[in-house]
Amino acid sequence: MATFISVPLKKSSEVDLVKPLSKFVTATYPPGEEQAEHLRAVEELNKLRKSALGRPLDKHESSLEILLRYYDQLCAIEPKFPFPELCLTFTWKDAFDKGSLFGGSVKLALASVGYEKTCVLFNVGALASQIASEQNLDDDEGLKAAAKFYQLASGAFAHIKNTVLSALNREPTMDISPETVGTLSQIMLSQAQEVFVLKATADKMKDAIIAKLANQAADYYGDAFKQCQYKENLPKYFYFQEVLPVLAAKHCMMQATAEMYQSALANQKKKFGEEIARLQHATELVKTAASRYDEYVNVKDLSDKINRALTAAKKDNDFIYHDRVPEVKDLEHIGKASLVKATAVQAPLSQKFTDLFEKMVPMAVQQSVSAANSKKADTVNRLIGSLREATNLCNGVLASLNLPAALEDLSGDSVPQSILEKSRAVIQQGGLQSIEQLIKDLPELLQRNREILDESLKMLNDEETTDNELRAKFNQRWARTPSGDLYKPLRAEGNNFRSILDKAVQADQVVKERYNSHCEMIALLCKPENELSSAIPSANPAKTLQGSEVVNVLRAQLAQLDEVKREREVLEGEIKSVTFDMTTKFLTALAQDGAINEEALTSGELDTRYGAHTQRVQQNLRRQEELLSQIQVSHQEFSALKQSNSEANNREEVLKKLASAHDSYIEISSNIKEGTKFYNDLTEILLKFQNKCSDIVFARKTERDELLKDLQQSIAREPSAPSFNVPSYQSNTPAPVPAAGGPTPAPRTVFQQQPQAKPQPPARPPPPNIPTQAASASVPVSNPVPPSSANHPPVAPTSGPSQAQGPPYPSYQGYPGYYQMPMAYNPYAYGQFNMPCVPYQAQGQVGYPGAPPVQQPYPYPQQQQQQQPPQQQPYYPQQ
Repeated sequence: MATFISVPLKKSSEVDLVKPLSKFVTATYPPGEEQAEHLRAVEELNKLRKSALGRPLDKHESSLEILLRYYDQLCAIEPKFPFPELCLTFTWKDAFDKGSLFGGSVKLALASVGYEKTCVLFNVGALASQIASEQNLDDDEGLKAAAKFYQLASGAFAHIKNTVLSALNREPTMDISPETVGTLSQIMLSQAQEVFVLKATADKMKDAIIAKLANQAADYYGDAFKQCQYKENLPKYFYFQEVLPVLAAKHCMMQATAEMYQSALANQKKKFGEEIARLQHATELVKTAASRYDEYVNVKDLSDKINRALTAAKKDNDFIYHDRVPEVKDLEHIGKASLVKATAVQAPLSQKFTDLFEKMVPMAVQQSVSAANSKKADTVNRLIGSLREATNLCNGVLASLNLPAALEDLSGDSVPQSILEKSRAVIQQGGLQSIEQLIKDLPELLQRNREILDESLKMLNDEETTDNELRAKFNQRWARTPSGDLYKPLRAEGNNFRSILDKAVQADQVVKERYNSHCEMIALLCKPENELSSAIPSANPAKTLQGSEVVNVLRAQLAQLDEVKREREVLEGEIKSVTFDMTTKFLTALAQDGAINEEALTSGELDTRYGAHTQRVQQNLRRQEELLSQIQVSHQEFSALKQSNSEANNREEVLKKLASAHDSYIEISSNIKEGTKFYNDLTEILLKFQNKCSDIVFARKTERDELLKDLQQSIAREPSAPSFNVPSYQSNTPAPVPAAGGPTPAPRTVFQQQPQAKPQPPARPPPPNIPTQAASASVPVSNPVPPSSANHPPVAPTSGPSQAQGPPYPSYQGYPGYYQMPMAYNPYAYGQFNMPCVPYQAQGQVGYPGAPPVQQPYPYPQQQQQQQPPQQQPYYPQQ
């Protein structure tokens, strides 16, 4: 009775997890102890997969523990690695499809960790069913273990049924389809219930309880049988064709068991007629199982037990009770009691599981941290940008007013000290040469980045073109995600990079135009002091203004403005030095709420960290605005007091241009250095983008090759043409019946020759002439020769020849006069047939028979024997 069903394991192809995962770790985490620890964890994960899937597993709990650990680890790392970007392709074969002669078994390759989890969980359920089937059911511990593993298997298959479509986002292979795994889950649950029936029987529990348990098991088996019987795809598998009779037999046996124990309960209640009716029904059920499914289950013990109980019940009722035996349809329905439940799949399934990547934060947290860092950078750039913009505005206003050079140039013939300081600053930073070299390098950096971006997008375009061509060729057979849909995020990222490069080109052009407009004055600042002094026009002295109140007010206002600038530099440094990490807050939010409200958390943290700095920046800007207004008013008074003449105006104009050239030089130099750093940083980013494109294209090519191979195998398995009837004239013609007493020739395979005319062989020399005396001395050919001691060779009869035994392939009949070897000749059949020995005769010997008609088959000899030898069977199969 104890025939239990187990599920075969799926087989997976080898996958290298080290390369793509290590690449992500090295790109995401800086070199150090944390990166090294993650790289070691990647190696351990690869070893764990090989242990779980790369070798045959024993039907033992230790092997199941390895599978559970690997499944738990997949659940743990799924949110921590960007698997869609890594393009890791997992290939699994169908567990039930055994393939065919011309092609391997059905398999599916997907770049999805959800697909890997689904297949690993299938193997968890399969191995659990195999371990349960190996348990000793005569032992209490074995019964408990079997029930536990069957419920685990049922839970694993049920979990796949509910999650497989969302995990794969495409049609799965038949073994993990919702219909198949749903049926397997029901089968495992039925067997777990049957184990509880066996345990209840062994524990000698009450008859009513055992009857309810058995009736529930029969109900479970009936549901499983219906699922196998009415699902269109399941019977295609030979596995389910074998399972179907076992389920039907188990349904009958469990129902018979329930009736037997319910009859015992009826006996206790003095309902002897009901007892007999239930035992009779149980007998019919057992007979049905024995007659239809005897090769799958053993019902002898149960049948004997029921028959003994029925015989005793009938005897007691006939002699003592005389109770009426009711019809089966009138019997009260037996109750049901279920003690089994599919084990819920909740990671971790293994009690010994430890996350190899425990210190790595999930991708949701990483993405939230990245977004928070981006918002932090925007805040810092906005504050610092406003400060630098205010500084540029201040320098521009002062340069337009020729301050502070106008206050220092009251003599009218010497170079102002501020101009000399600006000149030294320009020379110290490299002057024109450094700026020209930086401007010259920009186009090369730009071109390098454009080439990297163009090459990356070209790889995507080429692969997408190939995919579209194959999709148009195979139509619905090309069942994989279109490259155009898969590459949308990468193309959006590439378009973003192209837009950034276009904006950078425009910014470079603005910087170049500004440099060209100030190039002459910057070159003047780079000259020695004596050349600079001679280049600046002289003017009449204005010494009367040196002690005036207006000059003193202007100098005081300029000193306050310098103080505002210094405060601004300190404030900029403080803003840059602010650091904070949102990882802990995001992890806490993810653990508590299951989701991260990144925007709210980041905004609150930024307000806390930069609120005070924002207020100080606003105060600094307002203070500068007030001072510039005051300086402009004071400068108007100062200009009115100065003597107005053309020389003074020319000198002041040159000094303004020199001051503006210094400010422009500082800004242009800063802009070009930032541009150079931008292009270099963008090169690293584009190289990572190129690697990402290369990886996904390589993965797609691998997937394409696998799919092409599968398509070739499926095409080879398909029939080349529909079945058709062979014309009657092409069928084998029956051999003529030989004369009585002769041996029956074996049937000959007849091959029709092709209708095309073949070239005729070259002419052969005629056969040797046999003298008339030799011909007359030969044996007459009118009648067959009986066997004699002379052992003469057989002679072909002159009557219609019988069909000869020939080889199962076409053969050349020979030129006229060519003698074929008699097909009865078989050197390995010596002694099996009572045939005369045929001596070898050279060509032209007298004793050899005359030539038969041209291209006529040589017939079997007709032997005058009363008993025919057994017919020799041909070696090749006959058509």
